[in-house]
Amino acid sequence: MIRAFEARDVEAVLDIWLKASLVAHDFIDASFWHSQVENMRSLYIPASETYVIEQESRVVGFCSLHENQLAALFIAPEFQAKGFGKQLLAHAKALRTELTLGVYKSNTASCAFYLSQGFVVTCEQTDEQTGHPEYLMRTTEC
Repeated sequence: MIRAFEARDVEAVLDIWLKASLVAHDFIDASFWHSQVENMRSLYIPASETYVIEQESRVVGFCSLHENQLAALFIAPEFQAKGFGKQLLAHAKALRTELTLGVYKSNTASCAFYLSQGFVVTCEQTDEQTGHPEYLMRTTEC
């Protein structure tokens, strides 16, 4: 079930974000991700339109939208490759006529996922916070 984020979800969302970030972005020092938890809690989540997906009343993933940007889409590592990401992405597409996102070039699994879901690379740039190359992607096939 997909539903709007509620304050009671914050710890589950932060736990999923951190664990999934450490796995997906192992090319970036883990200390960076740990240093960003409070920013996620106090800045990014409150500034976004966030939805969670549950299985048996447990939050197993979430996505955050900021205007037309898919700012986050994370699934708990033990629940990945089970269709939850596709469900959240379909939900986000239903809410917007166009979506954009940034994804690290070295995160090949996520790049392949977004390409398979109708996104196209519009450019490549360097992420200011980490110095790693990232693709900017968009879709108008919502």
